[in-house]
Amino acid sequence: MAEAEEQETGSLEESTDESEEEESEEEPKLKYERLSNGVTEILQKDAASCMTVHDKFLALGTHYGKVYLLDVQGNITQKFDVSPVKINQVSLDESGEHMGVCAEDGKVQVFGLYSGEEFHETFDCPIKIIAVHPHFVRSSCKQFVTGGKKLLLFERSWMSRWKSSILHEGEGNIRSVKWRGHLIAWANNMGVKIFDITSKQRITNVPRDDISLRPDMYPCSLCWKDNVTLIIGWGTSVKICSVKERHANEMRDLPSRYVEIVSQFETEFYISGLAPLCDQLVVLSYVKEVSEKTEREYCARPRLDIIQPLSETCEEISSDALTVRGFQENECRDYHLEYSEGESLFYIVSPRDVVVAKERDQDDHIDWLLEKKKYEEALMAAEISQKNIKRHKILDIGLAYINHLVARGEYDIAARKCQKILGKNAALWEYEVYKFKEIGQLKAISPYLPRGDPVLKPLIYEMILHEFLESDYEGFATLIREWPGDLYNNSVIVQAVRDHLKKDSQNRTLLKTLAELYTYDKNYGNALEIYLTLRHKDVFQLIHKHNLFSSIKDKIVLLMDFDSEKAVDMLLDNEDKISIKKVVEELEDRPELQHVYLHKLFKRDHHKGQRYHEKQISLYAEFDRPNLLPFLRDSIHCPLEKALEICQQRNFVEETVYLLSRMGNSRSALKMIMEELHDVDKAIEFAKEQDDAELWEDLILYSIDKPPFITGLLNNIGTHVDPILLIHRIKEGMEIPNLRDSLVKILQDYNLQILLREGCKKILVADSLSLLKKMHRTQMKGILVDEENICESCLSPILPSDAAKPFSMVVFHCRHMFHKECLPVPSMTSPAQFCNICSAKHRGPGSAILEMKK
Repeated sequence: MAEAEEQETGSLEESTDESEEEESEEEPKLKYERLSNGVTEILQKDAASCMTVHDKFLALGTHYGKVYLLDVQGNITQKFDVSPVKINQVSLDESGEHMGVCAEDGKVQVFGLYSGEEFHETFDCPIKIIAVHPHFVRSSCKQFVTGGKKLLLFERSWMSRWKSSILHEGEGNIRSVKWRGHLIAWANNMGVKIFDITSKQRITNVPRDDISLRPDMYPCSLCWKDNVTLIIGWGTSVKICSVKERHANEMRDLPSRYVEIVSQFETEFYISGLAPLCDQLVVLSYVKEVSEKTEREYCARPRLDIIQPLSETCEEISSDALTVRGFQENECRDYHLEYSEGESLFYIVSPRDVVVAKERDQDDHIDWLLEKKKYEEALMAAEISQKNIKRHKILDIGLAYINHLVARGEYDIAARKCQKILGKNAALWEYEVYKFKEIGQLKAISPYLPRGDPVLKPLIYEMILHEFLESDYEGFATLIREWPGDLYNNSVIVQAVRDHLKKDSQNRTLLKTLAELYTYDKNYGNALEIYLTLRHKDVFQLIHKHNLFSSIKDKIVLLMDFDSEKAVDMLLDNEDKISIKKVVEELEDRPELQHVYLHKLFKRDHHKGQRYHEKQISLYAEFDRPNLLPFLRDSIHCPLEKALEICQQRNFVEETVYLLSRMGNSRSALKMIMEELHDVDKAIEFAKEQDDAELWEDLILYSIDKPPFITGLLNNIGTHVDPILLIHRIKEGMEIPNLRDSLVKILQDYNLQILLREGCKKILVADSLSLLKKMHRTQMKGILVDEENICESCLSPILPSDAAKPFSMVVFHCRHMFHKECLPVPSMTSPAQFCNICSAKHRGPGSAILEMKK
């Protein structure tokens, strides 16, 4: 009955822990697997009592006194029958060539796995521990220690004899030992000691904290993190000790080394084993819990925790409950934790099971992400570590991600991911498209289909276009614009669009799309006709891009009606393809458009359309009078008589005035301004432009009986005509508006003219004086005469070849030189001499004489 209750309780707690793990979203740090093969066979008939780990193999001791050498997969490679009773410990040196074994019946064996050397001894008490020197393979390091009631050190002497010495005794059984470098650490009932093998001194004693626990039931766990760091786990307490060198001035009678506890903390459960993992610790814990139903204490599953030690506490990184075989019957002393430093492998040893814990690799991480349906993170992890993953393929993860998104109804995201995941695999693309078709989501995948590399079968693209054509004209038009025309059979799609236009012939979206399809098919005529019907802005781009000018010669009116500005610019830019004459003829029935074209032509070049200038007079008069006068002013080809006739017929005064003045009939023009426009300012401005005294006289005569005109004249003619002429003609008693102000202005203008004249006179005199002084300074300078100078009259050298002879020469300020005898003799009427050359042109400064004699 009790056994049934225990089994029920165990299964209940196991299911509870499993449910907690399922709910946990935190990824485990380690992965676990049972050591099988030969181990399974061994543990079916026997029970594991201890194990030690080497990088190359494992050594397993059993309760029936056997020692098995196993490979890392658990296969048996060697077997040793050591004793008929329990093997307490197996020890290996670092080379893996020598092994030490101790048993419950007191047997101790140390022997070479590949050599004949060996040590056999049977003691009169159980030997609990054994440790061979890490470098036992060396002849100078043939040492090992055993522990029962006392700790013995065995050393081989120079005569190959073994001698023993007692390192410690009197504090109960030695239950744990670890040898690292020159330091041996062991634990007895009272605490932990460390012995320095080189100095033969014990350097510390670390007492155990909880003395209430039986040391045989809750043994001490020791492990060396490195050559100077020892980790002690006992009960629920963990201590991290650092072996340090003592300063020489502190030694006296003390050991050369001492131990400092750098970290100490408590754990939740009883410690069965310890192992280092970088700067963290792996702790195997023995767990006891109380059943809620029976209120009885039972053995729960052991836990393997990764913790981060701090100075006085620790931080739990991960915690896993392990379902080892027979855990319900095990005690704390039945569990052992061994580890391989080189590969970060941890072996959890129990009597009926050996479980291997490994650090999870990237494949394991991806497995966990996929299990939790975190496909995007799994895909990202695979891409980052694609060189390191072995069991997973990026493509498989990606396809699973797409399927997951589709199953959740996230079709747009799934389609977008296809671009990245499917890449250039055309077959997979086509498979996914058909899958989207089956669920009615072709529209979702359409924006992401490859359009260049790779290119799918035309049927795929046509299938999607038909889907849009049936339900979404705008989407269909977008795809036609974005997809290159060579992806699908253009004629098939054109026919499909035309079939739909039979039902809705005025649908602008379909018509525009059909025009684009015609363009892809190089059927530009049909495309142009549709664009013009739709008055679409792309019509001009189509004409330019495909040089369709021959096709638009009979469609100029349509183009002008659509956008006259762009049409005219296009026609003028391509005169060589469509002549001016052809355009004018086509627009003959639409004079307003004809005017727009000819006006733009005239603005570009005043002479190109000269043959149409006479026609343009009527067009301007009819449709654009504001530009008629500028046209008349700028054109030198329009017939003035014809223009005057049209302007007089339409009573265009300003234009008629301009034409009359241009034809030389200024008096008629002025008369028209006065009589038709009644604008004295314009009349005055006209008179100023003509600058004709008779015209001013006519203006005065016309204005003399009109006081407002007289005022205007008084205000404006002061600088062109003497105001006295006008004032004398004003009749006595005539009232003239603002006469006083006009007279004041005349006087002010006169004073201003006087001031300007005086100012100009002063400037002129100052400039003349300055120039005269400059000329005088120039003429006073000496002039160099040498052998290269010649007489400008006889053309012989100016200086005689014999310098001793007297000579006479004349040098003018204009730098011309003459022999005196070569110049004409001055007369009585004109005694001054002038340069013959300069005086022949004009007499002026520089022709004065400078006579040199010797």
